[in-house]
Amino acid sequence: MGHFKTRVLIVSCLLFTCYEAEKLKTRGLRQKDVDYMEKYSSCLQGPAGTPGRDGNPGVNGIPGTPGLPGRDGAKGEKGECVTERFEEPWKTNYKQCAWKSLNYGIDLGKITECTFTKQHADSALRVLFSGSLRLKCKTACCQRWYFTFNGAECAAPLPIESIIYLDQGSPEFNSTINIHRTTSVEGLCEGVRKGLVDVAIWVGTCGDYPHGDASTGWNSVSRVIIEELPLSS
Repeated sequence: MGHFKTRVLIVSCLLFTCYEAEKLKTRGLRQKDVDYMEKYSSCLQGPAGTPGRDGNPGVNGIPGTPGLPGRDGAKGEKGECVTERFEEPWKTNYKQCAWKSLNYGIDLGKITECTFTKQHADSALRVLFSGSLRLKCKTACCQRWYFTFNGAECAAPLPIESIIYLDQGSPEFNSTINIHRTTSVEGLCEGVRKGLVDVAIWVGTCGDYPHGDASTGWNSVSRVIIEELPLSS
């Protein structure tokens, strides 16, 4: 009886082992078939379909969270300091000196002067002398009336002057001719320094010509007018 059970157990083990081996073999064959089909079977691709239309716009998404604050940038270069200059409006500056009757008979030298306060360095002075002038002589003669500024004639651009030339011409003319006429000496002078300026009117010669008997301001009012003007830009 014991030998019989032992045989039955041995046969059962052999049958179970053979069954499992056959099952593994069958599984291996099926896997090979699947691999073969995947490798050698293929389908033809049909033509592309009509492109679809754009879909409807989507709804707004949920707002994102605020980003992190940015860092400070690099320090910039120092800028230039620009000062805006406002020029003051030009103020009128003039002066007049007048004499009722100079009756000054000097032939060479300073006749009279008028002191003026010049307010700007970059300005010009307009000067005017108006008065009676006279010259007489027996032969040809010439006298020159001119302005000076602090003792010097105008250099920018040129002197300010007026002359009288008299020529008797021949002995039969009366050599005692004596005509007094109101005459003006006028001009602009640049380059005169700022501050007090002594503006004077003088009488002198005309180069190499001889001078005669001169007279200034006889029996009438004489005046010197001085005006400060801005230089044209």
